[in-house]
Amino acid sequence: MIKWLLTILLSLAVLAAATPWLQRLGVGRLPGDLKFSVRGRAYYVPLASTVLFCLVAWGIGRLI
Repeated sequence: MIKWLLTILLSLAVLAAATPWLQRLGVGRLPGDLKFSVRGRAYYVPLASTVLFCLVAWGIGRLI
């Protein structure tokens, strides 16, 4: 259980850091992806994108 929690948190951190680059591909605009501004700085919490990428990674892992 803890391994999955750490995996999800790590992927969420990676996606949050890569969101400006990934927005060109359409990622980050899914329902469930949060974007908010505090003191002029934008913060992204890509929850739905994280779930989508985890499902894709799981599917690839099952094929391999």
